[in-house]
Amino acid sequence: MVKLGVNLDHVATIRQQRYTPYPDMLTAIKISEESGADSITMHLREDRRHIQFEDIKIARKNINTKLNLEMAPTNEMCRIANQVKPDFICLVPEKRQELTTEGGLDIKKNFNSLKSVVSELQESKALISLFIEPDLDSIKLAKDLKVDAIELHTGKYAEAEVSNKEVYLNQIKTASEYANKLSLVVNAGHGLDYTNVKEIARINHMEELNIGHSIIAESIFLGLAEAIKKMKNLIESS
Repeated sequence: MVKLGVNLDHVATIRQQRYTPYPDMLTAIKISEESGADSITMHLREDRRHIQFEDIKIARKNINTKLNLEMAPTNEMCRIANQVKPDFICLVPEKRQELTTEGGLDIKKNFNSLKSVVSELQESKALISLFIEPDLDSIKLAKDLKVDAIELHTGKYAEAEVSNKEVYLNQIKTASEYANKLSLVVNAGHGLDYTNVKEIARINHMEELNIGHSIIAESIFLGLAEAIKKMKNLIESS
């Protein structure tokens, strides 16, 4: 059964718009887990636009499932990860001007620096993943870096016109098969919503889907618990 990781970044986005103490992150974590989340994802960005260090500390202390920390491969973030000791770490590229993460890591260009970061993160004891495009060269390089998992970027599939969706879906399928042959755990995420998640959940060897924005958006109308249950049901019925 494919697992659901619920990304709570945009609970923090709402809070940080007014710097209020609400919505309360601990409440969001508890509701998420009670509603079927298999893990909680938080992206501690360098500019702290949503998730704050305090959120990570609260999560680490209170989560009953697993904590997945998304982070840029920087010295500062390595120090934080080794201090907090999340269950999973997903290394992602970051640009200050972007609205959200735009594409996967360029492993070929940054191989040596990523190798150093992966080595430094061994202290955290976390399972380490790389957020990458669904191409075979990147997957091979991920294996060379001796990480535990990859998270395939599904943004191009999610944003594609109907006529092109099958092309991007097939790329993800091929990437999942290849990663599995290399004994890498396969996760996926970015842009997944209630209309497109089932196709990704059906892919062989898919371990977990990390989804945030669409769930938080739906929670405005349904409430967080029902929005998570709705997504979980779609994944489980795929």
